[in-house]
Formats: sequence, C-alpha cells, structure tokens
Amino acid sequence: MISVQNVSKRYITQPGFWRGRGAKEVEAQNEFWALRNISFDVSKGEVFGLVGPNGAGKSTLLQILAGILQPTEGRVLTQGRVSALLELGAGFNLEFSGRENVRLNAELLGLSRKEIDAAIPDVESFAELGRFFDRPVREYSTGMYVRLAFSAAIHQQPETLIVDEALAVGDARFANKCIRRLEELKQQGTTILFVSHDLGIVQRLCSRAALLWQGELVTLGTPLEISNEYVRRVQTDVIPLPESIPVNNARTHIVSAHLHLPDDAPRSQFNINDTIVLSVEVQVPAPATEFQLGLLIRNRQGIEVAGTNTRIEDCPISVDGPARVQISFTFPCKLTKGDYTITLATQDPDGTRQDWRDDFLEFRVNDRRDFAGTSWLDGNFEWTIL
Repeated sequence: MISVQNVSKRYITQPGFWRGRGAKEVEAQNEFWALRNISFDVSKGEVFGLVGPNGAGKSTLLQILAGILQPTEGRVLTQGRVSALLELGAGFNLEFSGRENVRLNAELLGLSRKEIDAAIPDVESFAELGRFFDRPVREYSTGMYVRLAFSAAIHQQPETLIVDEALAVGDARFANKCIRRLEELKQQGTTILFVSHDLGIVQRLCSRAALLWQGELVTLGTPLEISNEYVRRVQTDVIPLPESIPVNNARTHIVSAHLHLPDDAPRSQFNINDTIVLSVEVQVPAPATEFQLGLLIRNRQGIEVAGTNTRIEDCPISVDGPARVQISFTFPCKLTKGDYTITLATQDPDGTRQDWRDDFLEFRVNDRRDFAGTSWLDGNFEWTIL
C-alpha cells in the first residue's frame, strides 16, 4: 500500500546571499518546485502507472517514495519491504561483481543470509549474464546493467516495487521477459508503481494511472484515459481539452465516420476475414487544401494494433474548398475476436495535426476460435510422417 499525501518538493537553484538582500528573499526568487501538492493512494496488489513528459517530476516523486529524497511538504506512507529500480545502476559498487552487488543490496533491504542465498541462483538465472555475473560491474555494458538491476529488484521479495523506465534500455527479448515477470508479481499481489514513456506497456500492465505535468498531478483515471490525455497535451501544445472536444485547427474537420461491409449498411460487428470498409467524411473549408487522413486501431487494453494513412498508401488528397470529401479505406479483417477502437486524424502533408478524434469508432470482431494475440495469421498447417 502507498499513500502520497500533499507531497511537494522544492529546490533552491541559486542558494546564498546577495549584497543588501536576505536569505529568504534570495530563496524566494530562486526556488524551483519540482512537485506541488501531489496526492493519491495505491492499494495493495495494484499496478499503478505514472505518465508524463520529461521534467514532469516523475523521477523525483519515485525517489521520494523510495526514501532517497525527503519531501519539502507532505508525507508518504508505505507498508512492507520496498524495492526500487530507479536510475540505471544506482547503488552498484563498480568494483564489486554482480553477485557481490546483489548480496549488498539485499542486505541493505534487510534480507537474511538464508533468504539471500536462496535468491542468488534465481537472480543469476534471470539476468543471463553468464560468467560476467562474477565480474566487476565496471565491465558491464548498459544492457547488462539493466539485466542485473532488474533481476536483483524483483527477486528481493518486495511487497512494493518501484520501477522507473527500466525497460527503456535493453533488447526486446529481455524487455518482454521483464514484462512477463511483472505480470507474475501482479498476480502474486505485489504493489507496483510503474513509470514509462511507453504508453502501450502502461496500458498492458496497469489498472490505474496518473498524469504528471510540470510538477502537478493533472488527473487520475484508467490507463487509456491517461494515455489519451497525455497525447492530446503533447499534440496541442499543452492545452488540456475536454473529452468531447476534438483537436482541430480549422483547416479540416472530420464530420462523420462508419464501418460497413461493401455495399451494405453501417455496422459495428464483423467476422474474421470479412472485408471491412471504413468511410470517413471530411469538411474542407478553405481552397487549395492538401491533407492526409490517418487511422489507428487499438484493442480493448488500448494497445495499438495497426495504423496507416493516405500518404503511406500513396493516395494524396488535394481539395479546392469549401467542400466535403468522402474517403474510403478497405481492408481484410485479420484481427482476432475482441473489441477494438479506431482513432482518426487529418494532417498537413508535413505531419502537422489538423483534426484528431480519439477512439472515434468502436467495433467488435467475432469468431468461434480463440487465437493468441490480435492478428490472425491465416496460415495452413501440414504434417507428414518421416
């Protein structure tokens, strides 16, 4: 369990005295608040995501939660053993081997020698460092640092695990291995506070999330809601928008859209291998307007499944407005059964956003079979006796 109660963190950027001015006056003019009045609770066994741009205060907040920094105002309450994976290699002694560093970190967390001896083989196996596990850490590559740090953190039997961008470095295979391990810890009831710029991973792992912006907690919600708000702010120069108002610069306007089978009425349910037609109507108010239309398909967890646009498909659009344009995109349904959404956007040829509609359409794919993943491979098995 984690309880963050009105936490603020202040730094003095130019401490000291200036001629004729007191310390308090100097501090007031040179203070920087990395965090202001942050409050939220994370229940036991919950996976909670923190999302925000660089400089939003995410790492500062995690360091306070881990006990590395003290808040200027407010307090943080945690229960049980807390294991933190923050800055790359933080806490490692470069002259110690990987094995020695794991032992040292475990002892600092209060694990007994018996617990450490039992965990070491699992740490060594998960990290996949081979003979380098007994070599000085200064000889490690960046990826090896990640392997050792992550493996050490998750095998220290934490009741609360704090992870800051740990999966941003390293190969895809090990990253997937780490995600599977986090999902196992989630099933075991470990409380996890997770920071990542990868919105897909946040949506896959987390049950709730928060958006930090310029040191303030903007909103709490589902991972999909938080991801959409984050994308909106990035794309609209940090102007928060209500859910019902699209991002639009008036050069084009997405009027309507629907899905249907060829020469059929609009529908929201399809079968695998159907031919689906997406029809979109766009209002173009100005003459000599060039734009591209893009679409993005997400699954129920908010993970991006597929996307394309008229530029990629070699279909340039140039309209002498005012006019309304009907655009159609036909594609075979190779999605496995489940619920999906389609986000639509119009852009200038250089990619500048014109109109953006998050999750504008919803549809379902039905099938009697249960495939893994989101894509139907549409292949054939053959076998023979050798």
